[in-house]
Amino acid sequence: MDDIKVTARAPGGTDDTVLIGFPGSGLVGSIALQYLVEQMEFEQIGTITSKYFPPVALIAKGVISAPVRLYEKDNLLTVVSDVPIHPAICYEVANGIMDWLTQFDIKEVVTIAGIITNEPEKRVFGVATSAELLQRIEDKAIILPMASLSGVAASILTECKTRGIPGVGLLGETMNTPDPRAAAATIEVLNQIYDLNLDVQPLLEQVVEIEAAMAQIAEQVQNTEGQPRREQLPMYG
Repeated sequence: MDDIKVTARAPGGTDDTVLIGFPGSGLVGSIALQYLVEQMEFEQIGTITSKYFPPVALIAKGVISAPVRLYEKDNLLTVVSDVPIHPAICYEVANGIMDWLTQFDIKEVVTIAGIITNEPEKRVFGVATSAELLQRIEDKAIILPMASLSGVAASILTECKTRGIPGVGLLGETMNTPDPRAAAATIEVLNQIYDLNLDVQPLLEQVVEIEAAMAQIAEQVQNTEGQPRREQLPMYG
């Protein structure tokens, strides 16, 4: 779509699994996937930009980084975002991402997000686009018997269902503050499903630092918000 621009090289793998994480409740998806791509040394293959995104550029050690990035390693692709998506443009963002992905050999899509329960357990809940997929994750995550999902993660899973692409949602239990512990719990489930063997202990040891950094990013995004015009929508999260 013209309003969602993907600038990336084609993935090198086949039968790829795509992991997608946008800021939402607890920033679970962003924290989990950013940790994954750093620790497993994924290669960045592109970016996603849009006139609807806030005018925010992330800087790490003096180097500009686009707020939504694409990474690849072996048969895994990831879409990692540092900016939340307003509900009014979730369809456009999800549709733009899926239009790009479906040009290639995609096996399944996994969205990582948070779910607010105000409980301290840090459980991980699972949903899927088919009963067969649920069977793969039912012994690794708690299956939600009834729930209502919202935001870009829900839009992506809806696009998967509509297009006949297998889709899984992993929802880390959070209290809606930057929550690396919930992110670590979702990584542990990914470890079980995809045999990643990713150690989450370094993530848990950086909890205070990560919480402060993600809170600062959220504050910067809020400071860029204006009136809800089509040309410049405020961001959500």
